[in-house]
Amino acid sequence: MGGMVAAVVLVAFGIAAIVIGANGRSTVQDNLVAQKITGSADMTPAAITAEATKAGLKTNQIAIPSCSVAGKTVNNGATARCFAQYMNIHALEATGGLLYSQMPRYATADGKGTNNAAQALTSNGQPLDNPARNIWIQETALSTALNTSYMAEQISLFGIVVGIALLLSGFGFAILAAGGALRNRDNALRVVAARTHKVPEIPVPQES
Repeated sequence: MGGMVAAVVLVAFGIAAIVIGANGRSTVQDNLVAQKITGSADMTPAAITAEATKAGLKTNQIAIPSCSVAGKTVNNGATARCFAQYMNIHALEATGGLLYSQMPRYATADGKGTNNAAQALTSNGQPLDNPARNIWIQETALSTALNTSYMAEQISLFGIVVGIALLLSGFGFAILAAGGALRNRDNALRVVAARTHKVPEIPVPQES
C-alpha cells in the first residue's frame, strides 16, 4: 500500500509540474508576441559585423551573435535572447564602444562629456548629466527583460522535464508495488520462491 500511495503522489506531482511548466512557457511566449518586436535587417552575424566595423568598433573584442533574427518576430525565449545580443552591439555603436561605466558623467558643449562638474554644461546652477549614458540605461532595461524571458522559458522547460521524470518514477513504483517487489523481505522471498519453483518435500525417516 505504501508503494501505491508513493506512486500516486509521484504521478500527481508529475502532472502538476508538466501543467505548470507548459503554462509558464505559454505565458512567456504570449507576452513576447504581444510586444510586436521584429528584428531589424542588420540582425545577422555578417551584417552586424560589417556595421560594427564601419562604426569603428573592434569586432574581435566584442561578442558577435551567432544567431539571426533579421525580419523575424521575437516570439520565444531564444529569439528574445538573440535580439538582446544585437541590442548590446547597437548600444556600443551609439556610444563609440564605451560602456556605461566608461562614459563621462556630465555633458559638455563638444558632446564628449566630462567627469569634472566645473567643466560641464549647467542648468539652474547644476551640472547636466551626459545624455549619451541614457542609451545604456534603456538598453540594459530592455535587454534584461528579454533575457529574463529566455530564463523563464528555460525554467518552464526544466519543470516539464522534471514532471515527466516524476511520472515515469510514479509508474515504476506502481509496477513494483503491484508485482510485490515492495513487500517486506520475508513475504517477498516467499512470493519469489512460489513463482519460480516449489521446494520438494524431503521425506523424514520413521523411527522403527
